Amino acid sequence: MALNNTYDARLVQQETALGAGVQVLLLALIGTAIGMGPAGWLSGLAFAIATWAVLSRALHRSRLRSFGAANRVTLGRATLVGGVTALVADSFQSSPPVSLFVGLTAVALILDGVDGKVARRTGTSTPLGARFDMEVDAFLILVLSVYVSMQLGPWVLLIGGMRYVFVAAAKVWPWLTAALPPSTARKTVAALQGVLLLLAGADLLPYAANFAVAALALGLLVWSFGRDVLWLYRTHRTSRPEEPATAPQVRELIAG
Repeated sequence: MALNNTYDARLVQQETALGAGVQVLLLALIGTAIGMGPAGWLSGLAFAIATWAVLSRALHRSRLRSFGAANRVTLGRATLVGGVTALVADSFQSSPPVSLFVGLTAVALILDGVDGKVARRTGTSTPLGARFDMEVDAFLILVLSVYVSMQLGPWVLLIGGMRYVFVAAAKVWPWLTAALPPSTARKTVAALQGVLLLLAGADLLPYAANFAVAALALGLLVWSFGRDVLWLYRTHRTSRPEEPATAPQVRELIAG
């Protein structure tokens, strides 16, 4: 994000408020198109309010002078994720139109590769932007795993829940928060999760093929997490006591 010389909280807060407004507009359009029930409305509105509140607080604490183009892309993607969340919640009562579900999810997945490129190209990468991107990615994977689990069984929830289990485990074992080395394999596995879950959720393939696709996603994720946890454990065991500990930070294991 291009930085000005002064910090004006109103400017960045206006953008988060605008994002919440666009989210409500999208929900209204979806509701009008498919006759969305209370579960979909409540889930979509809860997502919009939570996103606005958490992002506003984070912006205030970070004191960014400009929201920035990359964060705008991520906020747009979060809006689409809110729409997908509403559709999945509504699907407990009636199946959403597959074309609408696939369309919103596909665009959200495509935009996942855009915000990072915008941030790098403009030299505006920030810890807040990276964290925002990661949380949107993780929540989309969680929502997709809930949707696919209704077709294939609760075991699919392991895909969406694994990152949150890792974060919880890091509260018990702080060595899990140490910095991981860059890994193309990790990023590839992370990017494949949404694609594979969308493929299984679109129900274009026979049941056995959808099951195999979801199982592949889970297998790749277990391998990726397992490899990183093993590396962190070995590094922790071999590190010298006198070495200063790495500053705690949430690791990106799902977000690409």
